[in-house]
Amino acid sequence: MDTTSEASSAQERPKWDNKVQYLLTCVGFAVGLGNVWRFPYLCQIYGGGAFLIPYLIALVFEGLPLLYLELAIGQSLRKGSIGVWHSISPLLGGLGVASMILSFLVGLFYNTILAWVLWYFFHSFEDPLPWSQCPVNDNNTGLVEECVISTPVNYFWYRQTLNISPGLETSGSLQWWLVLCLASAWSIVYICFIRGIETIGKAVYVTATFPYLVLTIFLVRALTLPGATDGLLYLFTPDWSLLADPQVWLDAATQIFFSLSLAFGGLIAFSSYNPKKNDCERDAVFVGCINSATSLYASIPIFAILGFKATSNFNACVDGNILDLTNAFDIEERNITAENYEHWLLFLNSSDPDRVSGLKLKHCVLQNFLDQSASGTGLAFIVFTEAVIEMPGSQVWAVLFFIMLFSLGLSSMFGNLEGVLTPLLDLHVVPGWMPKEIFTGLICALSFLVALIFTLGSGNYWLEIFNSYVGSVPLLVIAFFEIIGVVCFYGIKRFSDDIEFMTGRRPNLYWRVCWMGISPVMLLVVLVAYVAVQVQTHPTYPAWNPQYEKFPEPEVKPYSDWVFAVCVLLSSAPVLSIPAVAVYRLVRRQTRSPTGHSYPNPYSNQNQDPNPYSNPAFTADERIQTFKAL
Repeated sequence: MDTTSEASSAQERPKWDNKVQYLLTCVGFAVGLGNVWRFPYLCQIYGGGAFLIPYLIALVFEGLPLLYLELAIGQSLRKGSIGVWHSISPLLGGLGVASMILSFLVGLFYNTILAWVLWYFFHSFEDPLPWSQCPVNDNNTGLVEECVISTPVNYFWYRQTLNISPGLETSGSLQWWLVLCLASAWSIVYICFIRGIETIGKAVYVTATFPYLVLTIFLVRALTLPGATDGLLYLFTPDWSLLADPQVWLDAATQIFFSLSLAFGGLIAFSSYNPKKNDCERDAVFVGCINSATSLYASIPIFAILGFKATSNFNACVDGNILDLTNAFDIEERNITAENYEHWLLFLNSSDPDRVSGLKLKHCVLQNFLDQSASGTGLAFIVFTEAVIEMPGSQVWAVLFFIMLFSLGLSSMFGNLEGVLTPLLDLHVVPGWMPKEIFTGLICALSFLVALIFTLGSGNYWLEIFNSYVGSVPLLVIAFFEIIGVVCFYGIKRFSDDIEFMTGRRPNLYWRVCWMGISPVMLLVVLVAYVAVQVQTHPTYPAWNPQYEKFPEPEVKPYSDWVFAVCVLLSSAPVLSIPAVAVYRLVRRQTRSPTGHSYPNPYSNQNQDPNPYSNPAFTADERIQTFKAL
């Protein structure tokens, strides 16, 4: 393509209807399921309020600078991830390919979670809720044994939803109900995405704002529940000693990085639809702060409800012990209450300890119930659903909760799909006769077919593998090379000039110091530390196996060698394109024919800097034309 056609393509690039649509889309992409079910979990296990210290440090020196960089480079060059990095240097073309592959792989399992949410949403209208009681067995002689042993909530999730196999080695068959839910989830994504930002911009008015409405409703209700105060105290009481654990700082750095959805290419694509004159610095600070504030805001109702659940379980434990004591010692039921239970227990232990020990009373300590932490799918589909059962009007709260989860996930899916489609459209790989709507449908259909692996009996195990290995090392590697590409190839001076043109001011010392030193060093340290932690032990996974002797405890199984090889492949495959493209370009440069062909020479003016990366006389389109033959 010549320079004229490139310029024409840039002029025809779609634009946001208004600034609100753009900001809501970026906020919706950054704020996702992780804000609701991973951040509170990290606060819980890493010292409560003390965890906010490494988290905020990571936000200031890692998250915000990278977010600003992606928004600025996309807005400046007005291309998707592949076009941006190829414009800066053909040697970096693989960086955009890596982001595109990563977005595709993450979208596969992310939309599967939305399929699970739809399944629970459909069942939330039943009265009573299907996960509130055990079903009758096939012989109509009693309740299903697996459910009785494992609780109705676990049974509905593992058996009636996933129909999970006892391990990765047993694939199981496709679960038709999950296939239908997965098809529905991809259909909804396609409908919202059918005309690109034209339809996304309308959808985000709902998907990006509705979760905040639901969180506020939950906040008001949760704070009135018994035990809510215990949950909030448990969440925010700082344990400063845990800050000495390097794992705390590692998880804080990765959490802020992943929660902002950096390195996926979606933010670059979204910002490329902005006008040139737009304050991308203010946008980056706004989106980054809203994302972190949402994590804190979501933690309050979540842990208020978990405190209510812990209190309910504690009271049920005490009531069970009281019943055992009254029956064993022939005491009237009204004499022993929850308030005087401890005094009665001390008295009976002193008067008849052998008889009390023979009852095998449960150890009822509120702290132990609060310590039963959970994150990810465990928090959403087990812990929270169990808490909802105890709330008055449980159907209403279940419906609101799963609508909120679906809205959070759907707005994040927009960014994942944009990170795939925009680079492909910018590369003009779509045949001219094919409408964009049909091409988008083909991508969604292909994603649906590949994601069928997650609807197998072993699908949940595979989803955890994708979640752990696709969304970890590749993101860190891509982000590291993004900073290197801007600082070393594009040039920090040129980048600052572009920002001054777009915002009217040059980036201050804080931004420049982060880009040129602090951020890449932090990324490199986190990457090395993460890899070092992973290689020290062979990975394992919890399997749901009713034949396990300690069931309902999960059976911890090691990954077999071939599964471990898949894990390594998922961690490395997206980023292999970075060195592959660079090597290919270098080989082409060394082996091109020196005779019979001449390339356009933009260096004819000897007074100009012959380096197209540092010479402001060269535009991005001229750099593409210059290096096209390489």
